[in-house]
Amino acid sequence: MSAGSGEARRGEILDALANASAPLSGTALAEKCGVSRQVIVQDVALLRERGEQIVSTNRGYVLLAASAARPTRLFKCRHTAAQTADELTCVVDLGGRVEDVFVNHRVYGKVSSELGISSRRDVERFVAELASGVSAPLLEVTSGYHFHHVSAESEDVLDDVERALAARGYLAELTEYEAATFA
Repeated sequence: MSAGSGEARRGEILDALANASAPLSGTALAEKCGVSRQVIVQDVALLRERGEQIVSTNRGYVLLAASAARPTRLFKCRHTAAQTADELTCVVDLGGRVEDVFVNHRVYGKVSSELGISSRRDVERFVAELASGVSAPLLEVTSGYHFHHVSAESEDVLDDVERALAARGYLAELTEYEAATFA
């Protein structure tokens, strides 16, 4: 592909993201398009300005529209940081994908991060990154309370995830405000 063809390159980026089964790194997209990673970062910013729902995860870019047909449910959870791996593994083992994590802080408001965790390998990576960094999990700023949007192939899978999280004692009841605001 010609590095000078910006609109065509952005089309190729969208196609690659739409057909990807996993997040694509900026480096991988740069190699595919024959440009630098910084050009990809700029192209993604332009695509977002155009309304494309591209999110950055810790493993690369994801096009949300590609998974929009999957049912998604909001879960409010509460547990310790040490229980994070168990919570995430519970979800992915049942076929769920943890799309994000966020807290509703009384001072800062909604603080969130895209996750895209859909396998035990993703859970292991995420937990290892938390353990190797100097930052704490978001749940630590809200006494363990946090939220996840979880997607799955069917509502039945989401029902299974909900039952399993409840059985482990990780589910907290959503307030009417939270259900209306964050769902």
